[in-house]
Amino acid sequence: MPFYQLPQFQMRRCVSALILPAALLGAIATPNQLQSATAQTSGANRPLTIRSDVQEYNAKTQVVTARGNVQLLYPARQIKATAAQAQYFSTERRIVLSGNVYILQDGNNSMRGEKVTYLIDEGRFVATPKANQQVESIYIVEDTNPSGQAKAPTPRTPNLRR
Repeated sequence: MPFYQLPQFQMRRCVSALILPAALLGAIATPNQLQSATAQTSGANRPLTIRSDVQEYNAKTQVVTARGNVQLLYPARQIKATAAQAQYFSTERRIVLSGNVYILQDGNNSMRGEKVTYLIDEGRFVATPKANQQVESIYIVEDTNPSGQAKAPTPRTPNLRR
């Protein structure tokens, strides 16, 4: 459904929630209103929700900008994120989070950085730090040897042919 054919929504003082197709994520709001927008990220109806203080949608570029206390929830991929700002590029299917970004995936693995780009179709994060700093990722690695003892290497006999 084209943007101009969407029904008009009343803005509430507390929370406004819009459910729109992936190409139309967002709303124009006034400061101090918690905005919530949900996009369908594929034909499988997997919602991606972005909440923030302010959200703007540019119909020409099809870019949504969310600013202030940004929270991103993507349950289908077990992703939760916070940032100062998020931009959703609907035609490119990517999200750029910036400003003290923190991402938690699978409830265990995490990433911190100044700017993180999430490529939706690839399921890939690209993080960059502030100048002269680093990004941080913490991954829970399953230990295949839970005893903590190093296994002795298996001796190999050389194949000698004379």
